[in-house]
Amino acid sequence: MNDSLTRRDLLRWSALLGGSALLASCGLQAPPIADLPLNTHAVTAPNISSTTTWKAQPPKEPITLLDARPTRIIVHHTASANVTDYSQAQAFSLARSIQQSHFDRGWIDSGQQFTISRGGYVVEGRHRSLEAAQGGTRHVRGAHCDGFNDVSVGIENEGTYMTVSPPAGQYSALVSLCAWLCQQYGIPATELYGHRDFNNTACPGDLLYSQLPQLRKDVAARVGVSVRIWPTTRSGQTGDRVRSAQRLLISHGQSLTADGSYGPATASAVSAFQSSAGLTPDGVIGSATWERLIRTVRRGDSGPAVQAAQGQLAARGYAVTVDGLFGAGTESAVRSFQSSRGLTSDGIVGPNTWHALES
Repeated sequence: MNDSLTRRDLLRWSALLGGSALLASCGLQAPPIADLPLNTHAVTAPNISSTTTWKAQPPKEPITLLDARPTRIIVHHTASANVTDYSQAQAFSLARSIQQSHFDRGWIDSGQQFTISRGGYVVEGRHRSLEAAQGGTRHVRGAHCDGFNDVSVGIENEGTYMTVSPPAGQYSALVSLCAWLCQQYGIPATELYGHRDFNNTACPGDLLYSQLPQLRKDVAARVGVSVRIWPTTRSGQTGDRVRSAQRLLISHGQSLTADGSYGPATASAVSAFQSSAGLTPDGVIGSATWERLIRTVRRGDSGPAVQAAQGQLAARGYAVTVDGLFGAGTESAVRSFQSSRGLTSDGIVGPNTWHALES
């Protein structure tokens, strides 16, 4: 290991990699968030125009600079017109318009930390956000997502993306900005979310939201890591994946009914589990939470985690009884499922098999 690496560097890369081995060398413990790292490398900072450059008005009150790093990135769309003016002048005009709109709401400054125009220009939103990200240890409190402004970086994307996708240049800029922020703050590449994951809103639009799994993969590739991208599971959803998550929560000691409906009780159980696991308690099951939630099960095991695996196998047409007993029939079904997905057919439901079952 390079002796010039600082402890902060070690922790930052460990977060990106989910690198338990690296943290163990520091006497710390971390969850397995990712597979083995690829060729990790430094991400070049994108060209970000500061508030001074686009001639922002001064904030109405002093900006709050928190002595903590954010733990996720939240993607938004501005829900404004899909303009065809891709110029830098338009990007700066947009930034000024957003700031004034947020002043009109009674906010002290632009609510988001960064904005990306349809032309792919990246601008600083709230004052001091660029300074904080460049330092990598502090975070500007925003006003872009109720309940999560202390722990998230907000990125506004100019346009409305309910039925159309962002222009290629804008998406490319989003990948670059997210990758740099992940590097600077040690945010895992899996921890990219849409505004709707946490608040009751259509933001960032159906099409852009549907692209978030690909965004996570593209960001992971940019920072040079290999990760498992799990489906985001949250309030309002129903079905076999929710029931599986509920059974896994029960296996971790949470008290709830595995009814396949992600309601307030499930969200509360998720938050409690996240707190116990050292994760941000947001009530949403993202990749980091899935990696902690799953349990490796094999022949001879019993309990709700086995039921979770059996339930997912049964939902895929395998003839297993969801009785919580991992016997020969369950093992045979697991082997068959693994073969169908190109996985090692060992009959053990480990992380990669869980990932295939839940995806």
